[in-house]
Amino acid sequence: MIARTQYFSPQEYLEWEAEQPLKYEYVNGQVFAMTGETIPHNQVAINLATLLKNHLGGRGCKILGGDAKVAIADNGPFHYPDVSVTCDNRDRNARQYIRYPCLIVEVLSPSTESEDRGRKFRHYRRIETLQEYFLIDPLSPSVECYRRNDRGNWELIHTFMETSTFTDNDPKFDIVSVGLNVPLSLLYSDIELTEF
Repeated sequence: MIARTQYFSPQEYLEWEAEQPLKYEYVNGQVFAMTGETIPHNQVAINLATLLKNHLGGRGCKILGGDAKVAIADNGPFHYPDVSVTCDNRDRNARQYIRYPCLIVEVLSPSTESEDRGRKFRHYRRIETLQEYFLIDPLSPSVECYRRNDRGNWELIHTFMETSTFTDNDPKFDIVSVGLNVPLSLLYSDIELTEF
């Protein structure tokens, strides 16, 4: 991400960004240009969004990709997760951003991994409706799930790390917030994986 030093109010940011050729995230008055991602990064995000859309179709949920903003509050911060899902009626007529996701997914890359694990996750945890946060490695089959427990605390529920080939025993993971069981072979479909 590349920061611009000019200060923006939330409204100025939303108006300014709508006129820009690039996407910009917004944190504490500053904007950060979003950089391009790799083909495997995009494939993982699209594979997961497709599985979610097929599963949730007709249920009134929005399944959104990396071009859709999530607002932590109406005045920001504003982030662009790789995949997000909202089934909340308060987001039904959303146009610029959603506020009430139940699921957020970030596909990791070397340039953004520390941000996804650090500041972004701290921001996302402030969303009252968020139930799960996934971090997915696009090159090696690795999926981490952070889930809000009954006490409202976040726990690492599981980390999947498998070899780069799938056998007859295709590993799966659960996205509890939307009731979906995902085989790793479908998440990584058509992607050349590397060994750990």
